[in-house]
Parts: sequence; structure tokens; C-alpha cells
Amino acid sequence: MDSLISINLVFYLIGGIAMLVAVLSWRDRSNSKRYSTGLFWFLFAFSFLFGDLMLALLGKQMTYRIVGVIVLLIAAIAGANLLGTGRPESEDEPALRLSAQVLGNKLFLPALAIPVVTVLLTLFAKDLKWGGLFFLDQKNLTLAALSVACVAAVFLGSKITGGSPWLAVRASRRLVDAMGWALLLPQMLAMLGGVFVAAHTGRSIQSIVNLFIDPDNRFALVVIYCLGMALFTMIMGNAFAAFPVMTAGIALPFLIVGHHANPAALVAIGMFSGYCGTLMTPMAANFNIVPAALLELKDKYQVIKIQIPSALAVLGCNILLMYFLVFP
Repeated sequence: MDSLISINLVFYLIGGIAMLVAVLSWRDRSNSKRYSTGLFWFLFAFSFLFGDLMLALLGKQMTYRIVGVIVLLIAAIAGANLLGTGRPESEDEPALRLSAQVLGNKLFLPALAIPVVTVLLTLFAKDLKWGGLFFLDQKNLTLAALSVACVAAVFLGSKITGGSPWLAVRASRRLVDAMGWALLLPQMLAMLGGVFVAAHTGRSIQSIVNLFIDPDNRFALVVIYCLGMALFTMIMGNAFAAFPVMTAGIALPFLIVGHHANPAALVAIGMFSGYCGTLMTPMAANFNIVPAALLELKDKYQVIKIQIPSALAVLGCNILLMYFLVFP
């Protein structure tokens, strides 16, 4: 260990909070699916808390198999609709509203403190040492700073409201219940993106394009790249995961090398095309499903339905912009 706030410590913190959520879910008799809900969050927490121990005792291969089984179990619980929502213990609702009115805009300070503290630590604490150890993990500087900022925000919120950090854990459980399986989707999609990159999916896409598209047809290549970015983002839920695959398969060999497109303009518009896909997919859960859950909309896909016309219009504009702007 070469830092006080290491990435491992961050994982333990995440796992610890998830394990507390699992225990609270098990104990909540108002949740008709409390056992399966608790098991879901227990499995999620398990790999964070005991991953290093499994690596040390069982080795990489066995650990990877165990984690793979955990992922399948988590997917099975979510797919079978076995996640429920309880009614966590909370203070009297009128008292909460009265407290919010008294505190006013001070309630926003903890939320604002998170980005401010993260930026300050990233800029000014990256070389800070204590007893020969770096204060923040040098390989994961931003994530370590964000974790410190979140912990600081919890204590600031406790100071402002007069509550305890335990109240924040209970409130997080209520938020976790509202978001459900969607909370895990970004992590799962990041893993899937790694699989696609390792499998050289970009080369396969390049071969397919060679079979069906004339390499000299500049407009067709632009359309395929923009549509491919949008569609692959809809599958992956994240334009950053789709970008290396589609750029390696289409943009680089055909548009940049073949037609001498401006790389900076090309990939910028290509990424924007991917964002159009983000607006049209439930896989981008943090953008489309979580807001619907938090707002308690009857139709959980209502956000997506409203965004689709705008997304298609912007995608069409991106195709025209790319065709007319990126080539010499």
C-alpha cells in the first residue's frame, strides 16, 4: 500500500454500505420480498468486501469463477422481479418538512460540497504525503478524492441537520430501494465493454462493413458510423463503452485513413451521436430509469419516450454535420 486512501479502501467502503443496506432490507418486514432483496445487496457487497481475500486464498481463476456466479445470481434475482421496496423507519413527515423549511438552502451545502471538495483534493492534494504515504491513491486520484468528498458531505450534512451518519445510511437504503437493480447497471455495462474490447469486436465490425458497404461511399460510411455509435450505445448504455469499438471498426480505418477525415471533429461528433443513443435506451439507467423511479412515474419508460424525437433529430443533424465538416 502506497497511499492512505487507496482504491481498496474505497471498495471496502462501498461494500460496507451495501452490506448495511442488505441487513436493513432483511429486517424490513414491510417488504414482501425482503429476503431476495437482502440477498441481492449481500451478493453485491460480497465481492467488494471479500474480493482481495478470495484472491489471496483461492487465486485468480477460482475468484473469477465465484464472481461470475455472483453476477449471474444478481442478474437472476433482478430478472425474476424479486426486488421489493419496503417502508424504512423514518422521522415524522411533517417534522421533516418543518425542518427543511427552517434549514432552507443550507440543505444544498452537502451536495455542493462533493464536487468542490473533489476538485480541490484532485488539484491540490495529489502530492500530499503522511508518514511516507500519499494521502490519495495516485493511480485512482479522482475516485479517491470523490470518496473523501462523499464522506465529508455526510458529516457536513449531519452537522447541519443535527442528525447522525447512521441516518444517512438509512436514507441511502430508501434511495437504493427506489433505484433497485438500475444502480448496478453502469458497473455491469463497464464490465461488458471490457469484454467487447478484449474480444476485438472492432475488427469484426470492420469486416462486416467491408462486406456490405462500398469503402468509397463517404456518406454511407458516415451514416453507418453515426448510427452504429447510437445503436451500440443503446446496447451498452454508455457512449464511452461504444466509442472504442465503433471508432476502431469504422472511423479509423475507413473515414480517417481512407478518406482523411479530421480526427478531432470526427470523433467529437461521433461521441455526440452516441449520446443520442443514450437518450433512447433503458440501459442508460442513471439517465432514464432512475429519474422515473425517483419521480414515481407510472410508466418507467416515459422519460425515454419523450426523449426519442429529440434524439433522432439530433442524430440526423450529426450525420449532416459530420459529412460536411470533417473532410478536407
